[in-house]
Amino acid sequence: MTTARIERVVTSGQFSLDGGTWDVDNNVWLVGDDHEVIVIDAAHDADAIVAAVGGRRVKGIVCTHAHNDHVNAAPALAERTGAVIWLHRDDLPLWHQTHPDRDPDAWLTDGQVIEAAGADLTVLHTPGHAPGAVCLYDPGLGTVFTGDTLFQGGPGATGRSYSHFPTIIDSIRDRLLALPPGTNVLTGHGDPTTIGAEAPHLEEWIRRGH
Repeated sequence: MTTARIERVVTSGQFSLDGGTWDVDNNVWLVGDDHEVIVIDAAHDADAIVAAVGGRRVKGIVCTHAHNDHVNAAPALAERTGAVIWLHRDDLPLWHQTHPDRDPDAWLTDGQVIEAAGADLTVLHTPGHAPGAVCLYDPGLGTVFTGDTLFQGGPGATGRSYSHFPTIIDSIRDRLLALPPGTNVLTGHGDPTTIGAEAPHLEEWIRRGH
């Protein structure tokens, strides 16, 4: 029986890629208990994340992918908390666009389990939105953290560098829609959904994407 709980911090800033810049609100997820937490996607505002963490130990900063709006506060948060930054190696070129002089501390691998406070987050490599995009699934919490791979209403964007629509569709079909229908989907932006709510729309997304 897991003792972990999930908290959301919404931070605001800008997403920049391929010469364009957009204002965005990001979901930062804290998974843990009264003593320790994992931070998923340190976006924009290290102060806000530190305030939400309070006196708890940050066991790790896990990046679902390396677009700047998901990693721009990660080094500052790591410096203030002593936490390790985790990223999938395939996203290192994107990471270096934001942090050219600082590498992540550790590499995420498919199937790896990250533990904190009773949570067991299994890493699912789900490329498409970015080459090293991952989702984090905890069956005990009945939750998958999808970053920008799957949203309420469809897949993450694939119109920019390092992204590929057929690949994200394969990732969603093979890795995410295989999860139990009642699984909560907590996303990198916007509102939550469930696997069961999104699964019926796969063929529609494929038609729309081509």
